[in-house]
Amino acid sequence: MKFDSILSEINGFGKFQIQLVLIQVLSRMTLPCHFLLNNFMAAVPSHHCNITALDDGGGVFGNLTLEQKLVVGVPAEQDGTPRSCQMFSKTQYQHLSGLNSSEDALTVQCQNGWVYDNRTFKSTLATEWDLVCSRKGMNKATATIFFIGVMSGAPLFGYLSDRFGRRPLLLVSYLSSITFAVLSAFSTSYVMFTIMRFFTGMSLAGISIISIVLNVEWFSIEHRTFSGIITSMDWTLGNLILVGIAYFINEWRMLIVAVTSPLILSVIAWRWLPESARWLLANGQADAAHYYITQCAKMNNRTKVMDTVTPTELLESAQGETNDNKYTIVHLFKTPNIRKLSICLGIVWYGVAFTYYGISLNITGFGLNPYVTQFIFASIELPMKISVYFFLEKVGRRPGQMGAMMLTGLCLFINLFVAKDKWVIRTVVAVLGKSMSEVSFTIVFLFTTELFPTVVRQNGVGYTSFIARLGVSISPLIMLLEDVWHLLPEVTYCAVAVGSGLVAFLLPETLNAQLPEYIEDIEKPR
Repeated sequence: MKFDSILSEINGFGKFQIQLVLIQVLSRMTLPCHFLLNNFMAAVPSHHCNITALDDGGGVFGNLTLEQKLVVGVPAEQDGTPRSCQMFSKTQYQHLSGLNSSEDALTVQCQNGWVYDNRTFKSTLATEWDLVCSRKGMNKATATIFFIGVMSGAPLFGYLSDRFGRRPLLLVSYLSSITFAVLSAFSTSYVMFTIMRFFTGMSLAGISIISIVLNVEWFSIEHRTFSGIITSMDWTLGNLILVGIAYFINEWRMLIVAVTSPLILSVIAWRWLPESARWLLANGQADAAHYYITQCAKMNNRTKVMDTVTPTELLESAQGETNDNKYTIVHLFKTPNIRKLSICLGIVWYGVAFTYYGISLNITGFGLNPYVTQFIFASIELPMKISVYFFLEKVGRRPGQMGAMMLTGLCLFINLFVAKDKWVIRTVVAVLGKSMSEVSFTIVFLFTTELFPTVVRQNGVGYTSFIARLGVSISPLIMLLEDVWHLLPEVTYCAVAVGSGLVAFLLPETLNAQLPEYIEDIEKPR
């Protein structure tokens, strides 16, 4: 009897599996809190040059009100607000009387720091280390450095969990995430913060990839798609919780501590987390595997099934399984069809991740309060994830993936022509684009596992995840292109979404198709 048959006999979707998912909810909902933390932690409040050092030699400046000081000390934008990065080299008192004779007055970059509007955010990275104006790239870089850490941690924890097991590496990931997150919260310099943030991302990557694998390996075949959708709900829950935490805690150091704190409970709950029976059998640990399978059968009220199943029989059930160890990432590019598949999926994954985080990390660009925007974005994910499950069963993966990406690009294109002050229209279109982007992310996970043959499936998922993390790392920096042309970031996101959607058309459909086992299966003439 094969392991999948045994798992079906003891109920591959029972109380045991539900408990497994619930134990990991706290750790998995921490992921979006950190992945999207820059929306609040690195927010840039309204600011202008600090002009308290201006001196006219006659003491008049000191007698002016704050509004008058800004009029004579800082040039104004077209809408009347003070410029963020420039000040007059000398006070312009004629502006108080409305005269325009000094339009050519000499302006300079801020000389004595900035004054920030702290009504929404008490403190952020930008206000802590003055990461504005010529230094705003350093603020954007904090997100990129974090995602580079995630990109580095994914293959590291993937390798270690394959070697030492899912359960112990999850504990390592929990503890290291707590440690580096707390250290980043109490950083004394920008350099220390970015280093700690890199290692936080690396540690959280372990939670992301190991928890998904552990869940899939305990669910029966017919329930794996459903388990993937259920697991992804943790992301939506974390999104919603992030809004509430960020609203009440508007100081960036305590915000990091607050969103990390659920991991303490995860460490406590870890003792009830089972090891993957599949991994144990693959590594010859039949007695341990038999113990966990018996526990599963007992909790699912199927103990009679295990009366005749011995550790030796379990070990025999794992024999003959495909040995993935002889396959590497090189095999994804050795033959024509698998090479085409790998390249196309790499482009699609890059586009999906690049676009999703391009929208998710730019919540201040739609005219609404950032908390409201984040709440709307998070709320739309739940109904979209439920509806996409039924869509995939009726229509298929390829049209779903292509359509979601093309509609995302269309929404981004429409917003190019909507004025900034039309915040209602911009937000509605952005929410539709965000929902389509979320759909594309949900589909591509399932699509990828069905497209790659069994012998290289783990390598294929690892490769596409790496490419996706690369797209995520670059995505925040695209906003810096607004200095070249204010619409260039949105044009870039739109082009990538449409381009990757067109590439998805080149992928084969997998709805109701038998999964390929070997590379030769997809190299056969069609």
